[in-house]
Amino acid sequence: MLYDPLFAEKPWFATMFDDYRSLEESDLPPGILRGAEFTSVCINTAIYLPWLVSECLARGVVFRRAVLKHISEAAGMSHAFPSSGNATGPETGSGKADIVINASGLLASKLGGVMDPAVYPIRGQVVVVRNEVSPMISTSGTEDADDEILYTMTRAAGGGTVVGGTYQKGNWDPNPDPNTALRILSRAVELQPHLAGGKGIGGIDIVRHGVGLRPARTGGVRVEKELLDDGTWVVHNYGHAGWGYQGSYGCAEAVVELVDGIVTEKGRLI
Repeated sequence: MLYDPLFAEKPWFATMFDDYRSLEESDLPPGILRGAEFTSVCINTAIYLPWLVSECLARGVVFRRAVLKHISEAAGMSHAFPSSGNATGPETGSGKADIVINASGLLASKLGGVMDPAVYPIRGQVVVVRNEVSPMISTSGTEDADDEILYTMTRAAGGGTVVGGTYQKGNWDPNPDPNTALRILSRAVELQPHLAGGKGIGGIDIVRHGVGLRPARTGGVRVEKELLDDGTWVVHNYGHAGWGYQGSYGCAEAVVELVDGIVTEKGRLI
């Protein structure tokens, strides 16, 4: 069984939802010990992420791609930033950044200057389908394997449904496994036949197979500041495993607090 507060008998978040209720035994599908239902939110990341980028661009953020071997190299990249959001505009500025935000995710385990041995992948395999289903479901485990779970997430604006999945700790394989995909779809159709219009797996319209490596960390997320030997401050924000979207705003606020503290302290020293 997957340990997650979502599946606790009395979860901490139960009082947050006006319509949260524990399901009666008569409401549960065969093989399910207990369950609960409530109204929540499901985002379409294919729309949400470009929106975030556009919001950053509107505020003058400059995006650049680079290969870094050490976290300190990020500070030196600021000298080539253009003066506006136009990547083809004139380059101005000099020196290096005072503060670097390290949100390197899984690669925090390999990035020089960080090399966090507590970071490891949790492999999640899914199948994205055009079919839509309601309600969305999530289970704590399956009978197929200890590291396989079942969930359906129907995304807004024609985003289809994400059907999962796996929760394989320490597995770095980025390639979808066809046998796993078959089990994923079989479980979903068995529990929610209407996902496939009652036609079994043959009624599933597959968009793509996907694998994601969730950036987990033993001991939990790392949100803290660190002063490098060269005098550069780094604010770390990684290790969110499978709850990066859910926790993004809260962790971002914590990062802002740390940055403000560094700026205030530097101001006192000037």
